[in-house]
Amino acid sequence: MANCRCGLVGAGIGTSLSPALHESEGRHSGLDLTYTLFDTTALGHTLDDAERDGFAGLNITHPFKQQVIELLDDLSPQAEAIGAVNTVVFRDGKRFGHNTDAYGFAQSFRAGLPDVPLGHVVQLGAGGAGAAVAHALLELGVTKLSIIDPDTQKSTDLSAQLGQSPAHELPTALTTADGLVNASPVGMHHHPGIPLPAELLHRDLWVADIVYMPVETELLRAARAAGLRTLGGTAMCAYQAAAAFQLFTGIAPDIARMLRHLDVLLLQRA
Repeated sequence: MANCRCGLVGAGIGTSLSPALHESEGRHSGLDLTYTLFDTTALGHTLDDAERDGFAGLNITHPFKQQVIELLDDLSPQAEAIGAVNTVVFRDGKRFGHNTDAYGFAQSFRAGLPDVPLGHVVQLGAGGAGAAVAHALLELGVTKLSIIDPDTQKSTDLSAQLGQSPAHELPTALTTADGLVNASPVGMHHHPGIPLPAELLHRDLWVADIVYMPVETELLRAARAAGLRTLGGTAMCAYQAAAAFQLFTGIAPDIARMLRHLDVLLLQRA
């Protein structure tokens, strides 16, 4: 059985389900795959150590998706366009950066909200995950994308990069919006809460949240209470993990099996 070592680098990732998800799929694929969590602030040292120790690659999460770029040798076209990396592959003495978040969000959106209007979407969050989701939304056919972030410079820069007009007033932007996407960390276990006042969720809105732990965030709970169509982050997590798994191993995973396994893992954590 072939060996494969990979892992995840981030801050506050102790509850991540990635080890169980990747290691189980590895066994089904005939691999002795180990997936290690590196909960750290020392990004550079972690990459150096993993590469020296023979890792196939690493997933990268908050807050390093943009910082990691300067430590890499090459980027995939999509990672370069997005300006964020969530998967690093070590090969032939070089470090290659990829982004599977955009693919993960797009696939989950097509499956979960296939027929919603896409004229105007408001997105909360302009960080690494937000950049990937914004690119995916435009590829899905969104006409107008209003990006809002507490760091107005980040939202202005990302909007300009995408050819969109920046938006700074959330209530105003939402009045004409068809959909709302939370691509910020608000709602995660380590960042609890809701990213906007619930009374702003009007009846013509659909709502997507990329947070997957907890499965039902405060945002999703408020949206469902208001009778809105919603999409949680579970499927995005599975799709992006499946794409990363193939980059690490060269083996196409069974995505349906990974989706089922993630549902089981989340149920066990509930």
